[in-house]
Amino acid sequence: MGIFKPTMYKKNIFDINYEKLKEMGIKCLVFDLDNTLGLIDQPKCPRKTKQLIKSLQDDFLILICSNNSKGRINKYLKDLGIGGVSFSMKPFTRGLRIIKKKYNLKKKEMVIIGDQIVTDILAGKRFKIMTILVDPLGEKDLKITGLNRKVEAKIIKKYEKRGLFKRGSYYE
Repeated sequence: MGIFKPTMYKKNIFDINYEKLKEMGIKCLVFDLDNTLGLIDQPKCPRKTKQLIKSLQDDFLILICSNNSKGRINKYLKDLGIGGVSFSMKPFTRGLRIIKKKYNLKKKEMVIIGDQIVTDILAGKRFKIMTILVDPLGEKDLKITGLNRKVEAKIIKKYEKRGLFKRGSYYE
């Protein structure tokens, strides 16, 4: 069951200690898009998120790895001036493999940051990179994500019984 436990768990992307990640040798922040960087119905990146991403670009390579369509993520990529992979097929490692190869990265230099255990965290764990779970920004999800959330709830319930993970109990 450890395959679903994130390396770190934070309320949102603004609560992550990026200085600590830099000290750990992380060079590439791979963000999920929907409910991590913005709400699923926001066509452009929220101003506060854009400011954070821009402030991180001096220290990190910032990328988006999303299961969503090219049309959906391109709006964010253009708005932020960054690269990314659409149709990444998380929890498979396709998108992360593309990123590693394209940007000539080592796995120890990468972290995936997302709001879903059964896609973002599982993909990162399977790829053997650091993972950071954040709470979803909103309640609204795509239909397929609704199914993932049901599976996720069962996983969290098992983890809570074992004292391994609890929603709202953030850690580094």
